[in-house]
Amino acid sequence: MSKGILVLADHTKEVITDVSYEMLGIGRKLADSMNQPLYSLIIGDGAEKFASGFGIADKVFVVADKKIEIAIPELIVQILKKIVTENDISLILVAGTNISSGVGPLLAAKLDYRFIHFCKNLIYENGELMATSQLFGGKIFSETVLNDCKGIFSILPGSFPAEAGKASRFPEIIDIPHPDDGLKIKFKAFIEPEAGDVDVTKESILVSVGRGIGSSDNISIADELVEIIGGAVCASRPIIDQGWLPLSRQIGKSGMIVKPKLYMALGISGAPEHIEGMKDAELIIAVNKDSAAPIFNVAQYGICADIDDIVPMLIDKLKERK
Repeated sequence: MSKGILVLADHTKEVITDVSYEMLGIGRKLADSMNQPLYSLIIGDGAEKFASGFGIADKVFVVADKKIEIAIPELIVQILKKIVTENDISLILVAGTNISSGVGPLLAAKLDYRFIHFCKNLIYENGELMATSQLFGGKIFSETVLNDCKGIFSILPGSFPAEAGKASRFPEIIDIPHPDDGLKIKFKAFIEPEAGDVDVTKESILVSVGRGIGSSDNISIADELVEIIGGAVCASRPIIDQGWLPLSRQIGKSGMIVKPKLYMALGISGAPEHIEGMKDAELIIAVNKDSAAPIFNVAQYGICADIDDIVPMLIDKLKERK
């Protein structure tokens, strides 16, 4: 039986990621159901500042050091192993992000714990913990039952509500010294790619084009629509692979994850990898001439027709209203 649950905070460039609060929310729910304490660990420069916002946890362990711009997996595992052992913790939640991706397997090997990747749901019932994992971009879902409730879970971002992990109360904070014992790998620098012309993750309206757009010349129809309703043009992976739009405009599992108020999908079939990046939009409108296109399964409104017939007519009507 678990004697504690620990959430590893995920952050970069002085920003806590939403998945950290998602993990705190589901961690709190599990901790209450199992009558166990909930802990969190924050490592790096500014960790003490972040800790005050983690009030949903019972205790927050902090390793604050200005030299740690980004903590490498070996350092994180070294710290985690010590905390887990001293506090008899059996459940550890880490984020399924590039920042934390190397932590789970390495920690599992050090502790001899089971590691479950791409975890989308966690349910505790009748003394057992069931984890649902999303595999192959959503094509397969697998369920793993842990009757001893002991393991390490990599949480898929966007699986749980982030608001559930936020609380106004101030947690107990425990400072831990930076060990840095015998590490063979050192973090040198964080190199950011050149900024794109538009940050699609911040746009409230997105008009997205897919293979059904036909040619690069036809992207102008999406540009014209955006000029009227606002927002930005983005695309599914085939458009990016053709070089018709920059990588910063790609939506999907291998691109950007977006949650706009309006997502208009033009000529996008709706592969699981693309759906993963836009399914949480408040309103999804899809136009596709294939009535069996998977995009219609997530769209609130769908039009089975050719883009060339529908979008120009929509543009004319919008111009009339303006």
